[in-house]
Amino acid sequence: MHHRTQLQFLFAIALSFVCSSVFAQIPVVPPNPAELSITDKAGSKLAIESLKFQDEKGEKVPLSKYFQTGRPVLLSLVYYECPTLCSLVMNGILDGAKALQWTIGKEYDVIHVSIDPRESFALATQKKDSYIKAYGRLGAENGWHFLTGSEDQIKALADAVGFGFRYDPKSKEYAHSAGIFVLTPDGRISRTLYGIQYVARDLRFSLIEASDGKIGTVLDRIVLYCYRYDPASRKYSLYAMRLMRAGGAGTLLVFGGYLWVFWQRQRRGKDRRS
Repeated sequence: MHHRTQLQFLFAIALSFVCSSVFAQIPVVPPNPAELSITDKAGSKLAIESLKFQDEKGEKVPLSKYFQTGRPVLLSLVYYECPTLCSLVMNGILDGAKALQWTIGKEYDVIHVSIDPRESFALATQKKDSYIKAYGRLGAENGWHFLTGSEDQIKALADAVGFGFRYDPKSKEYAHSAGIFVLTPDGRISRTLYGIQYVARDLRFSLIEASDGKIGTVLDRIVLYCYRYDPASRKYSLYAMRLMRAGGAGTLLVFGGYLWVFWQRQRRGKDRRS
């Protein structure tokens, strides 16, 4: 009995060795991270006239319909029944928008496009109603849009902005990265903001850039001059060289103003003595 047990033990070791050797020779195909990543395509122009989606009323409309206001646009590709990441992206936009003094539908617009062709416009309408209510600002419904569409149109838009995604039939969910796209009023990609949180400063700067300075104040543009978008950190950071230039220009202005006041006083003093 003892001898039989030893044979079984040796057989198990040999079997495990053979199996490990066989499986080691089977090539393992690693996942392609580029397939699910977001590619920065700043400067690319979307074919907004040919891309068509369903609005919240179920009407098929060209994407160009939402680029006739002259306002910059925040675009996100999500799906409305996503259990986690998409909700975090949309909530990130909501939180960032609340922190901005500007209002959706007045200074800028927001467009969500579902990447799931099975989702209906009725579901999009429900999402819109809930977010408009949470935002709580008048007029936002005119500039905040939740769209659905066919698979070919979704893929065309995703490819154009550089948004990678893939449907997983096992989990019945979509795998994708997190980020939003800042578009110019004529449908050109101005900036890509990554992650699920979009601070008011980055939203403000990116929207000013996308509008070519048509929104915001003169002070906003002066402050933006001292910042630069850093692709490594994926956020706006102080740019030392521009900050020094701005500081030098400010010093010259202050010094020049002081000299002007000094000369004016000197001139008045001479006029009085004469």
